[in-house]
Amino acid sequence: MTEVTLITGDGIGPEIAEAARRCIDATKAGIKWNVAEAGIDVMDRLGTPLPDETIESVKRTGIALKAPITTPVGTGFRSINVHLRQIFELYVCLRPCKTYKGVRSKYSDIDLLIVRENTEDLYAGIEYEKGKDDTAELISWLNKHSKRQITSDSGISIKPISVHGTERIVKFAFDYARKNGRKKVTSVHKANIMKFTDGLWLDVSRQVAKNYPDIEFEDRIVDNMCMQLIQKPELYDVIVLPNLYGDILSDLCAGLVGGLGVAPGANIGEKGAIFEATHGSAPRYKGQNKVNPIALILSGVLMLRHMDKMAEADKLENAIAAIIAEGKYVTYDLKDDRNDPTAVGTSEMADAIIAKIKNS
Repeated sequence: MTEVTLITGDGIGPEIAEAARRCIDATKAGIKWNVAEAGIDVMDRLGTPLPDETIESVKRTGIALKAPITTPVGTGFRSINVHLRQIFELYVCLRPCKTYKGVRSKYSDIDLLIVRENTEDLYAGIEYEKGKDDTAELISWLNKHSKRQITSDSGISIKPISVHGTERIVKFAFDYARKNGRKKVTSVHKANIMKFTDGLWLDVSRQVAKNYPDIEFEDRIVDNMCMQLIQKPELYDVIVLPNLYGDILSDLCAGLVGGLGVAPGANIGEKGAIFEATHGSAPRYKGQNKVNPIALILSGVLMLRHMDKMAEADKLENAIAAIIAEGKYVTYDLKDDRNDPTAVGTSEMADAIIAKIKNS
């Protein structure tokens, strides 16, 4: 048995976590679940949205499946999700975007993989607030050393991009492409404007690419990449990006395939991996057995592949695809008419996937 931490989250989290757990167990993957808590509900009891016990569980198992979590407003961490990534140095954000027959979309046959750097860039959290003394000091220094002058009423964010951070994420993209039979890696940047940050990203991407002659490499400027994805997404395969661009384009690509309800995610590093749906906790639907559990179940597929349980992952993904394509036992958002009275609940959709697995 392989021990895995299951973080149940809050809002709709516990419902979809249970659905995902049952579906994964149906594949006979041999997982022993260590159930842990995080979010608003546990904060009310323990005074923290991320208990030490949860952190210790992930440290011990090295792998977690995490349901959505609401970040408390005005207290605690800026983001519980970001804090977990920082604790475990999860420098890779992996976002597959794949079309499934039966999901409403203007596109078909899309199979893209977003590989987003998770620790640097404008999301590194190095910010200086307008009007503060240290901000004034920084502005004064910058104005002495730059032809471009910054006004005293400015807020400032720092954008670090390092050789080390770029090398490891681009190498991950190429290694993942090679392992999974992918043919091309595209590095996205704005090096035509930001020559010392995005320029570094592009230079390092090109150097890493030389070590993978079997994988096609190209680069794209980020604004052009957005247009390309709308016009001809079929030309792209694995896309590797700095943090901010990766955040934006991962949602764009999710939109191409039907939305966040079918968008799984993973955060991976040397010290562990956390797999999660990319949508929020939707607290207004809490306890209604109504929401679509597919994004978290597909995150479980990613988790199984990360654990080298390929047969179990394929069995689960094939069952999900079959249920969606049939369109009978799906939640309201996957029906042609969202008011269709034949829509099933979260648990019932999981039941249908489990039945499909058992009959496969």
